[in-house]
Amino acid sequence: MKKIFAVVLALVLCLSVFACAASADVSNVKLGVILLHDEDSTYDLNFINGVYEAVESLGLTEDQLIIKRNIPESNECYEAALDLVDEGCTIIFADSFGHETFMLQAAKECPDVEFCHATGTMAHTEKLANFHNAFAAIYEGRYLAGIAAGMKLNELKQNGQLKGEVPMMGYVGAFTYAEVISGYTSFFLGARSVCPTATMEVTFTGSWYDETAEKEGANKLIANGCKLISQHADSMGAPTACETKGVPNVSYNGSTAAACPNTFLVSSRIDWTPYFKHAIECTRDGKAIEADWTGTIGTGSVVLTDMGSAIAEGTEKAVEDAKKELEAGTRQVFDVSTFTVGGQSLSSYQADVDTDPAYTPDTEVIENGAFQESKFRSAPYFDLRIDGINLLDEAY
Repeated sequence: MKKIFAVVLALVLCLSVFACAASADVSNVKLGVILLHDEDSTYDLNFINGVYEAVESLGLTEDQLIIKRNIPESNECYEAALDLVDEGCTIIFADSFGHETFMLQAAKECPDVEFCHATGTMAHTEKLANFHNAFAAIYEGRYLAGIAAGMKLNELKQNGQLKGEVPMMGYVGAFTYAEVISGYTSFFLGARSVCPTATMEVTFTGSWYDETAEKEGANKLIANGCKLISQHADSMGAPTACETKGVPNVSYNGSTAAACPNTFLVSSRIDWTPYFKHAIECTRDGKAIEADWTGTIGTGSVVLTDMGSAIAEGTEKAVEDAKKELEAGTRQVFDVSTFTVGGQSLSSYQADVDTDPAYTPDTEVIENGAFQESKFRSAPYFDLRIDGINLLDEAY
């Protein structure tokens, strides 16, 4: 009887601990969020969903969250940040690369408020106690999505739909930033891991969100003979162009299956919820937030959507097997044995990690046979132009 009582008592104590943790006081937290666009942008919608999930999970109320939408990468971001401070926010997030200098300016003027910036590069060198960068190893997700693309190319080839042509993909990018280069390269390497003859053309729009330009870019790539399209831009322009033309599509930041049921394969995205929860909990508990934080597949920060009905047979297993190897560390996305630059293999490369205006290379980033992306800074710094990828324009 005593043993039974002890077991019951232990269970009650455990449940009490969990209940206390779940109901931890968050009354000292007020969250402000600055968005480049709004819910019409797949990128911003993904960010918003992460905010809401974190807020609900931690028990914040409606009046503890303020979201400012459609804030451009200009002084308006600085003004929006100060407005949020005036409204009592204790922690402020901004979601676009170009917001960083304005967030940093606000952080310097408001040392008692935490400022967290997604995709930025400056926190680890500025060393400001209340200014933080965060990103995730989305190149892992893009690599896995690339495997789905490569499997589809193999299917097209087997079905005689390539008619002897080289299996060529197309990619609609926003800018020639390292973030975009890292993304399209990891996607390409994923495809090549299962379809070694694949090539890719890339076009750029000069905007994170321009539905017309993204649709035109996709149509240009399709006209050039690309048999599958992916993107690093935030509208439905490229997916809808693919659906119209019957060309398979790998989207980004969320599923486009509802709008593109016949062509959607899969999408990778960053789940920001783990970071939002972590940063809010640190603020709640008076703990320091890391200057630079990187989420991974292992932390639940890099995810794939459900796959569409257009995927090739065997895709789910191929992707799952590769995911397990990435998690185990037995496969590396930027394994230097899997690509060349100008016909040459790489054994050493200096990247611009401690960003300066001249983008001066400062850090050796090839270790253990691979380019170590997001190890020395959360934001991507992979800027190599590898063989097999043809850039159609570089104005941006």
